[in-house]
Amino acid sequence: MQPFTLQEIQCLDAVAREGGFQAAASALNRSHTAVFAAIAKLEATLGVALLDRSGYRVSLTEAGRSFHRKAQALLGEMEVLRLHAHQLSMGEETRLRVILGDTCPLHGGLQLLGGFFGDYPNTRLDLHFETIGGPSERLLLDEADLILHWIDKSDPRFEWIDLGTISFVPVVAPNFLPFAPSPSITPEQMRGLTQCIIRDTARDTPKTNFYVVEGAPQCTVADHTMKKEIVLRGMAWGHLPHFMIGEELREGRLLSIAGQHFPGTDVALVATRRRDRPHGPVANRLWDYIKTHPPIFG
Repeated sequence: MQPFTLQEIQCLDAVAREGGFQAAASALNRSHTAVFAAIAKLEATLGVALLDRSGYRVSLTEAGRSFHRKAQALLGEMEVLRLHAHQLSMGEETRLRVILGDTCPLHGGLQLLGGFFGDYPNTRLDLHFETIGGPSERLLLDEADLILHWIDKSDPRFEWIDLGTISFVPVVAPNFLPFAPSPSITPEQMRGLTQCIIRDTARDTPKTNFYVVEGAPQCTVADHTMKKEIVLRGMAWGHLPHFMIGEELREGRLLSIAGQHFPGTDVALVATRRRDRPHGPVANRLWDYIKTHPPIFG
C-alpha cells in the first residue's frame, strides 16, 4: 500500500464534518477540485470506498466511519504537536490578558497579580472585568489568557487552581420589607419587591440567572459595587458576596434574609486557563506563582 498524506486525511475529516465537498473546501480554504481529488486518491490508495456519493449529500460508508474514527485520533495528536511547537517558538510575552470576574475580591486579586507583574516590567498586564458567564466565554474565545472566577470544572478544556470560597448572602436594607424579616421568607413574598441583579457580560453563551425570583421587578447593574449601593439605599434587594458586606451586616445597615428558601450559596473561586492551548514562559511562571502564593479568599 502506498502511504497516504495528512492533507488527504484532513480533507476526509472536513467532508465528514461539513457534509459535502464544497463546504469542506471552504472550511479548509481549498478548491472543491483539490478536496475531491485528495479523497479519491486516498480511496484508491486504501482500496476502499470511504464516501457514499449516491445521495443528495455525501456520507461516510461503514468502512469510512471506521477509518474516520482512527483518523480523528491522528489529527488530534497532530494538533497537540502543532501547539507544542508553537509554544517552543514563543519568546517572553509582551502582554498577558487577565480577567477578574465579579466573584473575585478586587483587593485580593490585584494583590496577587501585583506581586507577580512587578518582577516582569516588560510584560504588560491587560486587565479586564467581566461578570457571570463573561470570564469563561472570553477564555474559550481565546480573548483571555487567565481568569479569576468560577468555572464549570467538568469542562475538560479548563485547568484550574483553587483560590478559596466566596459566600453570597441575600440581603435587604432595614425597613425595605413590608413584613418582618425572618428565615422563612418565601419567593412568593419577595415577588412583588424589586430585585437587583448583575448584568451578564457573556455575548453568545446562554445567560445564566443566579438566585433570580421569576416574575419579580428587576434592577440591573454592571457590578457588585453598584449593586451594594442600590441595596443599601433600600431601592432593591439582592445577593451580595460576604466579603463586601461583612461590616454592614455587623452594624445592622444590611440584614440577611438567608433561610430555608433563600439559603445563600458558596462559590468556588479559581484561577483558570485553557488546558488545550500553548502558554508562553511568562504565563507559565504566573501559573506557578499562583500555585505557590495562593491568596485566601472568602
